[in-house]
Amino acid sequence: MKQLVLSSGFLILLLTGTAQTPATDTAHVLDAVVVQAYEQQRQLKEVGAAINYIGPEQLARFNTTSILPALNATPGVHMEERSPGSFRLNLRGSTLRSPFGVRNVKVYWNQLPFTDPGGNTYLNQLSYFNIHSLEVIKGPASSLYGAGTGGAVLISSQPDNWQAGATLGYTRGSFNMGNLQFQLNLGTDAQRHSIGYNRLSSDGYREHTNMRRDVATWETRFQLNERQQLQTAVLYGDLYYQTPGGLTQAEYQANHRGARPAAGGFPSAETAQAAIRQQTFLAGITHQYQFSSQFRNTSTVYGAFSQVKNPTFRNYEKRMEPHFGGRTVFNYALDLGSSQIKLSFGGEAQRGFFNTKTFQNNQGRRDALQTDDEIDNWLYSAFLQGDLQVPGGWTLSAGLSLNQSSVTINRVSIPSFDPQKRTYSGEWAPRVALSKKLQPGLLVYASLSRGFSPPTLQEILPSTMVISTDLEAEHGLNYEVGVKSSWLNNRLYIEVNAFYFQLKQAIVQRRDASNADYFVNAGATRQRGLESQASYQLLPRQQGWLTAARIWASHTWSHFRYQDFKQLSNDFSGNQLPSVAPHTVAAGLDLDTRPGLYAHLTWTYSDPIALNDANTVTASSYQLAGGRIGWKRALAKDIGLDLFLGMDNLFDAAYSLGNDINAAGGRYYNPAAGANWFGGLTLRHNW
Repeated sequence: MKQLVLSSGFLILLLTGTAQTPATDTAHVLDAVVVQAYEQQRQLKEVGAAINYIGPEQLARFNTTSILPALNATPGVHMEERSPGSFRLNLRGSTLRSPFGVRNVKVYWNQLPFTDPGGNTYLNQLSYFNIHSLEVIKGPASSLYGAGTGGAVLISSQPDNWQAGATLGYTRGSFNMGNLQFQLNLGTDAQRHSIGYNRLSSDGYREHTNMRRDVATWETRFQLNERQQLQTAVLYGDLYYQTPGGLTQAEYQANHRGARPAAGGFPSAETAQAAIRQQTFLAGITHQYQFSSQFRNTSTVYGAFSQVKNPTFRNYEKRMEPHFGGRTVFNYALDLGSSQIKLSFGGEAQRGFFNTKTFQNNQGRRDALQTDDEIDNWLYSAFLQGDLQVPGGWTLSAGLSLNQSSVTINRVSIPSFDPQKRTYSGEWAPRVALSKKLQPGLLVYASLSRGFSPPTLQEILPSTMVISTDLEAEHGLNYEVGVKSSWLNNRLYIEVNAFYFQLKQAIVQRRDASNADYFVNAGATRQRGLESQASYQLLPRQQGWLTAARIWASHTWSHFRYQDFKQLSNDFSGNQLPSVAPHTVAAGLDLDTRPGLYAHLTWTYSDPIALNDANTVTASSYQLAGGRIGWKRALAKDIGLDLFLGMDNLFDAAYSLGNDINAAGGRYYNPAAGANWFGGLTLRHNW
């Protein structure tokens, strides 16, 4: 902790001490970014909400295989990787109920709902190259984006300044990693076609962690006339990765790179051929119509199909998940002299007809059928939001949604089975935010929001195969205040927000003696947090050999506690919520030169993390250092080259990135990769 305080103090002194130089040029920094969250379409510094923006500049600081390090450099967000290809996304403690995958967070890709009606998001089906920018909304966003107490993520795959041309890139790295990317842009700005393909493969750091992913996309945008625009998006992803399983502390210390051995009557990871084969097809159409300069509509419809095959230590699961849905949003803006009113209203609906079969696992092959479940799940949300801007720099935003969801499970493998049904209806989710611009470049805001999150399908039908329709939905109330500021001609940007989140009927993960996950409602939690970030452009203007130099830092403090949680004779009230570090810090330095040489250096720190509800086991703290250096050069008028080389975990720190919470038999640890390198090149040809 002493190291953390000294490092944070040094960064603050560096930011404030160098901020005295007068600036004459305006640099492009975070506050200039225009965000779409809450239908605002305003600069980030003017939106009264806690939103993390990760753009192409932030993504390009790291390896080209994953968005994980870019997300983890922002406050309040922690992305985990239990094994190559297996991700979890933690927004303010949302992984409390996620043994795997992304839950309790609503994700949209190019305005298409990417989270299925069962509440699961296959974020690992998107490659690094399918993402141009992300907007992470932290805290309940149910007033506009449907059920969820963790937050929402809006992903865009295409830049606004689109150009026809071709891009070819290849990255090579440790553990036999290969990453090939190709994209072809055809047409004009009014009629765009983008075709992309990415193949990523790796042997993995640990034993039994081979992975391969192929993603193909086709995206179009047609300007039909001055009022209408039509966009289409088609994605196919084919993913395979081996799952090595969690290790005990003794196994973790003896061999970081080992896979789970045979134990307690269960086979080893290799004998069970534990792995996931996942295929997803998604197709959607988005239509925009401008009724007038003040009134427009954006409507989206989509269809998707996912197939998952998952041999595990306990059984073999096969899931077929077709689903479809749509979303429509009307926006109306009216100027009243020095005031402005903006209304956003619409709805969203999704429905899925899933089938899940569970078999005995015979060394990676299906054996005797255990259960066969047919699942009908659907949800809908209707929402209304109003924004009022008045003289004096005041903005009032108020939103409200009505949500309903239902799931019906029929176990057809049991004759005359009575289908189990649960409906979560009439759930109101309001949000109110008030902001005040004290002066140009300084905004303060406060908000109050209520979130609603029903259990996901994987929580109602967990690994134990027991149908849990008795699970209650979570309800959370979030109080938040914040400040956003830019100084010194926009060279210095600082953002700080504090929140207090009360969650009732929190859904938490537990594991039985066979290490199968199941879920219970945990009474109430009390979550307090402070999130901050700062970015400073060191140079007042582009001059000399060094054309740009930026330092940045982010810090997250999380004081998350069970308020009232008793199970049988165990009372966990007052204990720290597992899976969340009390303090995390990220910092970095970015340099660009006139000859095209560049460097991106990053350092991160995490406090120890509680691994069970009793707080008797913790994962140790860790520090990571890494960087990417490269050379960007124009080979000809329309041809650009980017050569790069990088290192992750430079000092070979031993840590677990994706712990199994409340794991039976003490199998908490999923070791992350030690020191590793990557290097590659990207060629771009514009025409």
